[in-house]
Amino acid sequence: MTFLANNYNRKQISFKKGIGSYLITKNGKKYLDFCSGIAVNSLGHANPRLVKALYKQAKKVWHVSNAFTIPEGEMLAKKLAKKTFADSVIFQNSGTEATEVAIKVARRYFYSIGKPKKIEYFV
Repeated sequence: MTFLANNYNRKQISFKKGIGSYLITKNGKKYLDFCSGIAVNSLGHANPRLVKALYKQAKKVWHVSNAFTIPEGEMLAKKLAKKTFADSVIFQNSGTEATEVAIKVARRYFYSIGKPKKIEYFV
């Protein structure tokens, strides 16, 4: 019996580890991971550089609220702004927060072009 909600028709297969783009079962069978995007993991599995960076960070802090200054976030935002069209960057944790920011950016845009009362959006 499982204590997980029955909201998915789960395949009766589980994985012991991942290496790059592959998942390996406890019996050693190797599968190409075509599902990683579902869980927002497009980085592959056990990439040595990523593991090293995560281990280094895990010994510092795991999460700091956006209510505080985060020097690493500042550095990443600068790199992103320099390599893209953007002048500034907003980091979000979820699609809901990203949608909220998109609405705020749209409202700010219309305010800046002299249409401060433009508040209706169609999705």
